Amino acid sequence: MAEEVLSQSEIDALLSAISTGEMDAEELKEEEKERKVRVYDFKRALRFSKDQVRSLSRIHENFARLLTTYFSAKLRTYVNISVASVDQVPYEEFIRSIPKMTILNIFSLPPLNGRILFEINPNIAYTMLDRVLGGSGASVNKVENLTEIETTIMSQLFEHAADNLKEAWSSIVDVDPMMEEFEVNPQFLQMVSPNETVVVISLNTTIGDSSGMINICIPHVVLEPIIPKLSVHYWMQNQQPKESKPEEYQALSKSIKKTTIEAKAILGEADISIEEFLHLNRNDVIQLDQLISEPMLLCIDEEPKFYVQPGKKRKKMAVQILEEIKRGEDDDDE
Repeated sequence: MAEEVLSQSEIDALLSAISTGEMDAEELKEEEKERKVRVYDFKRALRFSKDQVRSLSRIHENFARLLTTYFSAKLRTYVNISVASVDQVPYEEFIRSIPKMTILNIFSLPPLNGRILFEINPNIAYTMLDRVLGGSGASVNKVENLTEIETTIMSQLFEHAADNLKEAWSSIVDVDPMMEEFEVNPQFLQMVSPNETVVVISLNTTIGDSSGMINICIPHVVLEPIIPKLSVHYWMQNQQPKESKPEEYQALSKSIKKTTIEAKAILGEADISIEEFLHLNRNDVIQLDQLISEPMLLCIDEEPKFYVQPGKKRKKMAVQILEEIKRGEDDDDE
């Protein structure tokens, strides 16, 4: 243990206080003894270092962002999910802290051993269910009498949400989350022994006007094989930028490149009356508002994008781009 080194002035002040009677040497000894005594609760054994807890927090901050994107698209409403806290507690204490009737999803994470638990506050779960069924997002807590259809919809919703866990954990280990159970009463669950240390990640969740918590309970037995990978050293080594782009990005780029757009070069414009239009004959000339010496506009899907000049290429009419029209630029020719 590191010892505090006193400066010469502090030593002189301390000796002076003892010699004048302002401070008792015996009291200093007693105080030093008291400092060495620390209360330790063996039922709340801390099996993860602060460094490892911070790594778990970073992983699930990424997971929270992925969940926000997933639920925003699925529910088509405002969703915000963020990490509120990461704590290590005995399993029994976690079970006592959650409601007696709530939404519980148990997942296995092969190749890791053991199972993890997702606890979703009923207030949030029913808001999600109402949105999926086409409602406004009203929350009605009736966990005790879930119908078979409601149970199936909720199970599928959270099973697909857990797929994001695979991406969030990919920097540490490749897992394949699989839902094993859907339960509403925590007393029927016994994943590990009551005194087993578990990491509880609490996520603040807001969906529309409703808010609540999503708790992720990860037993020590699940994380034990990958504890060395939760160090800062390992984390920094594996945060190198990836050269290859994600498959989703490549697929999206490929689809965008196949999109057809309309490109139109405008020679000029003219305003005529209906009467003049009705009396048009062959060889009549309509004067445009565009001078020959001025560049033409090239519009992409009706939006002016370039100044161009006309010409020919391989005996076909073409235009040559002269200048790009910047966004927000005032254009009198539009």
